[in-house]
Amino acid sequence: MPKKRNTENRGLPSRWRTIHGAYYFRVPAGLEAMWDGKKQFRLGKTLPEAYKAWADRLGTLGDVKTVGDLIDRYALEVVPKKEVTTQAHNAVAIKRLRAVLGAMPLVSIKPRHVYLYIDKRSAKTAAKREIEVLSHAYTKAVEWGYLDRHPFKREVRLEGQKPRTRYVEDWEIVECLSLGSRRKTGSVLAIQAYMRIKLLTGLRRGDLLRLTMSDLKEDGIHVTPGKTENTTGKRLIYEWTDELREAVELAKRVRPVSIAPWLFCNRRGECYFNDDGRAGGWDTMWRNFMDRVREETKVKEHFTEHDLRAKCASDAETLEHAQALLAHADRKVTERIYRRKPERVKPLR
Repeated sequence: MPKKRNTENRGLPSRWRTIHGAYYFRVPAGLEAMWDGKKQFRLGKTLPEAYKAWADRLGTLGDVKTVGDLIDRYALEVVPKKEVTTQAHNAVAIKRLRAVLGAMPLVSIKPRHVYLYIDKRSAKTAAKREIEVLSHAYTKAVEWGYLDRHPFKREVRLEGQKPRTRYVEDWEIVECLSLGSRRKTGSVLAIQAYMRIKLLTGLRRGDLLRLTMSDLKEDGIHVTPGKTENTTGKRLIYEWTDELREAVELAKRVRPVSIAPWLFCNRRGECYFNDDGRAGGWDTMWRNFMDRVREETKVKEHFTEHDLRAKCASDAETLEHAQALLAHADRKVTERIYRRKPERVKPLR
C-alpha cells in the first residue's frame, strides 16, 4: 500500500509536498533532466506560483480520467487567467476538492455527491464556493471534449448567501474623515484619502492599492481592472473632477515616501498589494482605523472598505452609471449586491 500522506500535503497533486513553507515536486526517476537535474524541484512559495511553475514545465495535461486530473488542468490553464485574489481563493478550493474527490473517475460525479460534499463540511459558505469551482471545471471539461454534458449543472439547487445590506450613511463618512492625526503623513490620513477616492470611483481594493503615479494622466485615472486583466483586458478612464483631483492630491501628500511609484505605499515605498492577492499591512491599518472610529466618533456599527464600493454604486444616480463605475459586465450583479440604498416610495395620496 502507498504511504499515507502527511496532513499538510493532503489535497496537493501527486508527488507534491511542502518543505519549509514552500511547495516542491518529487521528480520521477529518470526525468530529472526535465527538471534542471533535480530530484526535488522547488515550485514556489504560494499555491498560484507553484501551479504556474508546474504549468510551464508540464504544459497541458492531455489524459484526464479523474476529477483530480480535471482540476489539475483547470488549475494550469484557467486559474492563472483570473484576478490575483481569485487565483489564491481558487487554489485553496482546488486543494480541498482534490483531497475529497480527486480520486473519483471523471464520469462518476452525480448531484448526490455535491450535496454530500456540502453536508459534510462545517464551513458551508466555503464549501459552496468550492463547488462553484468544480462546476466551472466541469463546464471546461465539456468544452475540452472529455464529456458530452455537465453532470450536475441545473441539477443542484444550493441556497445562496444573502447579499450584504449594510449601507454607509453620509454622516458616518463625515465622522470618519473628521478623525484627527498628529502626523502630516501616515495611516489615518492615507485611509481617509483612500476612502475619498473609493467613494468617487468605486475601485476595488486591489485596483486602488496598485495605482501608480503613471496611471494619473491628463484626462483622468487610467485603470485596467485586475478582475478582467487576463480576459477582456478592458481599460477604464475615471475622468477628473475637482473633488477627485483633490482626493488624489491628498493621497500624494500623505505618502510616507514621496518619490515612491505607488499612490499608496508603505514606509519602504512599496505597494501594499502582494502578488498572492494579500494586503496584510493595509488590512491592519484599516482595522486600526475602524477601531479608532468606533471609539472616538458617533459611528458604532462596523462597516468594511468593500461597503464603500457599495455606497459608491448606491449613490450613483442610475444603475447604468453604477455598473460603469464598478466595471461590472452583468448589471444584475450591480443591482442585487451593490445597490443598497433604501428605495424611496411616494404614497398614493
